[in-house]
Amino acid sequence: MSAMTTGLIILAVVVLYVIFVYNGLVARRNQCKEAWATIDTQLKRRYDLIPNLLETVKGAAKHEKETLEAVISARNVAMAATGAADKGVAENALTGALKNIFALAESYPNLKANENFLELQRELSDTETKIQATRQFYNTCVMGLNTVVEQFPTNLVANMFGIKQEKLFEIDDAERVAPKVKF
Repeated sequence: MSAMTTGLIILAVVVLYVIFVYNGLVARRNQCKEAWATIDTQLKRRYDLIPNLLETVKGAAKHEKETLEAVISARNVAMAATGAADKGVAENALTGALKNIFALAESYPNLKANENFLELQRELSDTETKIQATRQFYNTCVMGLNTVVEQFPTNLVANMFGIKQEKLFEIDDAERVAPKVKF
């Protein structure tokens, strides 16, 4: 076997390796994009449910204008947020505002008995569960991508093609604190 043949074989192996690694990186990046799109779908569903919930609450709890306005404001901020970090902060604020709406039901028996409110509460609860699951899936995808982007020699191929790490969808520090329960 000549030196030229050996050189061509080595070059072919290197090229095949780069192609294999690149395709794996692209697959992981696309999986992250798909996971993010799934989060967006669930968030859109929540955004669409909130106006109906607010109308129901507005009728039963007329004196809770500040609470309703806080939810509307948090919803608008969340809808306008972009990127995992900003979206995470905005979504956590919206979740907190929604908790206040559901706490109102305890003060207003007619709201607690309202079928429309109860159905919207169930739908939002289901949506929150789905959002948590999709966030977890997204973070798993991002962790996989980030790991291979950092590992040698995959990092060389990632850098060569400009494939970067993604941001995790994280909760803010206030959400990490365990709530205090008082009896």
